[in-house]
Amino acid sequence: MKVAVLGAGILGTTSAWYLAKAGHEVTVIDRQPGPALETSFANAGEVSFGYCSPWAAPGIPKKALKWLMMEHAPLILRPKPDFAMLSWMAQMLANCTAERYAVNKSRMLRLSDYSRLCLGELKAETGIEYDQRMKGTLQLFRTQAQLDASAKDVEALRQDGIPFEVLDPSGCVKAEPALAHAHNRIVGGLLTPNDETGDCFMFANALAKLAQTRGVSFDYGRTIHRVRAENGRVAGVETDRGVTPADAVVVALGSYSPAMVKPHGIRLPVYPVKGYSLTIPIVDASRAPESTVMDESYKIAITRLGKRIRVGGMAEISGFTKDLAPDRRRTLEHSVSDLFPGGDMARASFWSGLRPMTPDGTPVIGPTKVKGLFLNTGHGTLGWTMSCGSGKLIADLVSGRPPEIDARDLAVSRYSERQRISS
Repeated sequence: MKVAVLGAGILGTTSAWYLAKAGHEVTVIDRQPGPALETSFANAGEVSFGYCSPWAAPGIPKKALKWLMMEHAPLILRPKPDFAMLSWMAQMLANCTAERYAVNKSRMLRLSDYSRLCLGELKAETGIEYDQRMKGTLQLFRTQAQLDASAKDVEALRQDGIPFEVLDPSGCVKAEPALAHAHNRIVGGLLTPNDETGDCFMFANALAKLAQTRGVSFDYGRTIHRVRAENGRVAGVETDRGVTPADAVVVALGSYSPAMVKPHGIRLPVYPVKGYSLTIPIVDASRAPESTVMDESYKIAITRLGKRIRVGGMAEISGFTKDLAPDRRRTLEHSVSDLFPGGDMARASFWSGLRPMTPDGTPVIGPTKVKGLFLNTGHGTLGWTMSCGSGKLIADLVSGRPPEIDARDLAVSRYSERQRISS
């Protein structure tokens, strides 16, 4: 079967890899000159199979008001007359209940744990290298209130059989020795030891090369105009260079996915939530992280990538803007300098990207009401973490094979009974 994958980010690249393994003739189409040059380019670097939670959670509305007043705020809101923004925010607030949080987190953990297995198999098969480390994620709490609030996450991890450790300040320093100087500013931590770190951009480029050896064609520098459909079935993809025929199309365009499927009557509640990162050369390894530390106060991840520190985080709701705000850089610098002052800040590179987020935190993976049109998008901050599991899952669904995990509640149909899936 001829399959067109729209988007060469981490989700598009992993989708192409698994589709090619399933025996399909795959073409990846992207406007950029190479893979992973947008949201996947300089993300936080954490592969967090255990640290995996929806942003929509009980207490978030109250916290959000407090965050908006903070100097180093994890949430930045730039409201504008944008129906998509207002609708997305309203749906997110509706998911900020204990019941919805439990459902959404369970979905996310199911997919992330599956992705852990898929990534392990891929590494064993290919020997792929991407500055990876296997030392877990440490969620760091600076206040007792943060530690107490982690109880709901601990319970979810326990129910889903995900390994974890609740640590006191000494345990945090044992896991991350460079935190010794900040011992008195830590009340505890939550360690998920099966988590990994790695350079998403490096991984995507290496996997794209491997996919080419399996016959995948990458068409870069192409503007995608629309997905063609005839009689309710996919017929191909129209670009600025003509039409690419296809029996199936996988839309993996991140925040730009809703516009691509809207002409087909599909309402996809994915909205861009902007994140920022710094990449800092290490000059003193004794004061740098060993793996990933999540600074809970600022919602910032600090990750070791080879001889670099990647600092990423914040959630800015401002539409499709990519400006590099100096205030956001100061927040990243504040968090990393306080905990891991082992980098050369003068040589740091500053970046921003648009995370495609759903209002319930769970990505949208699966078929639509248009036969042959599939979605693999909306992963928010966890695209890198969930990429291999999502790619394998979409390949099974496109191929008509029963997936290895339950995927029924991941499809876009969960948002509306009117969007019934055609088999």
